Parts: sequence; structure tokens; C-alpha cells
Amino acid sequence: MSAKAEHYDVIVKPIITEKATMASENNGVVFQVAKDSSKPQIKQAIEALFGVKVKAVNTTITKGKQKRFRGQLGRRSDVKKAYVTLEEGNSIDVSTGL
Repeated sequence: MSAKAEHYDVIVKPIITEKATMASENNGVVFQVAKDSSKPQIKQAIEALFGVKVKAVNTTITKGKQKRFRGQLGRRSDVKKAYVTLEEGNSIDVSTGL
């Protein structure tokens, strides 16, 4: 498997919420990442795919909620998010698509 394919396995998708948009004002971007990925892997993947310099990576795991679907009890999956802070002068525009 090529190195670029590995980077795409680490980063699942960008997260576009109100909180993520507020982070983008301070050179921050939020991505959903693979649950088994580490901070150095996330940093390496973002620098390789987007050609930017990463200052810091903070991660959080959000536990899935129990929800009902047609009366049946189900569970949403757990999600790992990466809050990535970019160096000054670097930016990623996630609203236009990858």
C-alpha cells in the first residue's frame, strides 16, 4: 500500500460545525480520524495531503449515543476527532471540498 493511501486511511473526513468554524478563525481545522490513529500519524498525514505546517494536534473521542430507530434500540459508533492547529500563514479551506 502506498504512503498516500495510508494518509487517507488516517483522515476520515473534515468536520464542519459551528465550533469547527470558530476554530478556523484561529488557524485551526477539525477532522474525523481513525480511532486507532496517533497524533504523530495525524500530523504527518495532514502535512502530506494538504502541504501545510502543523503546529499542534489535540484529539478527543466522543462516545456514541443510544438512539431509537423505528422502535428498535440502536447505538451510534464512537468518533475520534482531531483539532489541528496550523502554523502562521498556513490554511486549509475545507468548505470547498478536497
